[in-house]
Amino acid sequence: MKNILVPTDFSAVSNNAAVYAIELAKSINYQKIIFYNVYQAPVITEPAIPAMQVIDFDALKKISDSCLKKLKDEKSHLGDGKVAFECISEFGVLDAGITDVCERSNADIIVMGISGGNNIEEVLIGSSATSVAHHTKIPVIIVPPHAVFRPIKQVVMACDFKKVERNTPVEAIKKLLDSTGAHLSILHVDEHKKEPADVNNQKDILNELFVQYHPEFFFTQNEDFAEGINDFADAHQIDIVITIPKKHGLFDRLFRRSHTKHLAFHTSIPLMCIHEEG
Repeated sequence: MKNILVPTDFSAVSNNAAVYAIELAKSINYQKIIFYNVYQAPVITEPAIPAMQVIDFDALKKISDSCLKKLKDEKSHLGDGKVAFECISEFGVLDAGITDVCERSNADIIVMGISGGNNIEEVLIGSSATSVAHHTKIPVIIVPPHAVFRPIKQVVMACDFKKVERNTPVEAIKKLLDSTGAHLSILHVDEHKKEPADVNNQKDILNELFVQYHPEFFFTQNEDFAEGINDFADAHQIDIVITIPKKHGLFDRLFRRSHTKHLAFHTSIPLMCIHEEG
């Protein structure tokens, strides 16, 4: 059975991601959606109050279970009888426990909304979605607040053209292309007006890795990496952007805080984060 894990905090943003996940499941023939809520103890600000005496963990569990049931009841009709639904509620920290719950639930993909502020421009790199993307090897689709599902037909992978044979998660990308029939574009954003070293050889390697998908290569200059991605995605009607989370890599630059805007990656196009293989 092919499963999609949907972490939720029951906000409007996470509810929108749940709808996206259900529509995605139907479009790629996945069988189950797993709604997952991690609840935590409230912060005790008065040091004189013993924390363990005021926290009712059973009550927290009941609230979590009740909200999950409500979410399932509200969204299950969207599955059109093609998708099963399951709920998991547990105490903990989302990013710390995400790998374990993925293994227990046999999740193939995580779909979650961006959180951390009242709107997408307020999201910081410490938000739940980006933290999960760094902590798990399962592909994570980050759904912006105003994203509306549309069949995945155009995919772009952001690439720095460095050691692509070692760094590119080929099998995971092929799995996405096979399940959707999407066309693959590979994009390099030149921020410094300096072409990557060995670019032609790296391009040839990528072309060979994805030869059966006939990838197209694009190179654009923009001092702002995220703006370059955004502009390309808008111009080419991209349905999902693939990035590979690395420390200080392209992924973090999409969410880097700047003086002019809080979040660089500001489109309504979902972002799929796939880790390097190996």
